[in-house]
Amino acid sequence: MAARTRLWLLTGPPGIGKSTLVARVVFAVRSGGRGVGGCLTREVRKGKERTGFRLIDLLSGNEACLASVGGLGPRVGKYRVNITNLSTLGAGSLLRAAEVADFIVIDEVGPMELTSPEFRKGVKACLASGKPMLVVLHESMKDPLMTEITEQPGGKLVELSLHNRESVSRELPGEIALSLA
Repeated sequence: MAARTRLWLLTGPPGIGKSTLVARVVFAVRSGGRGVGGCLTREVRKGKERTGFRLIDLLSGNEACLASVGGLGPRVGKYRVNITNLSTLGAGSLLRAAEVADFIVIDEVGPMELTSPEFRKGVKACLASGKPMLVVLHESMKDPLMTEITEQPGGKLVELSLHNRESVSRELPGEIALSLA
């Protein structure tokens, strides 16, 4: 018998629909009566221009700035990462999820998030929990933590593309929700 999937790794280019898919998965899992913990990353826009990113704790609903144009903190592209918010709200949401959630979402593990040692510890705590997880991975970044995530047993890599995003968006939320039943 094949090992049951416990870890879904979602990747794909920017703007392909990863965040939309993650929201559908969260809805499907919650609709099944399961507690979802972890964190989401959402774009902040002024008109058509992206000006930053917000972090959302899935258990508490609390939000904070992850990165913005201008400000202080490590530079990632045109953005400055708010290390304080990432280390408190971001890492804290992961540590709580590892303790109390039925299902963990980490959106995403990428260059901004990996600037925080506390966030890295939170990801490791989630992996160590053995709980089922959906992790969004930056598509082209190389990092030892990302290698550790991809080498976890029971993992399934889902690469979102223009060719498969409609079918994956229809099928994956149900697949994950069923696996938790």
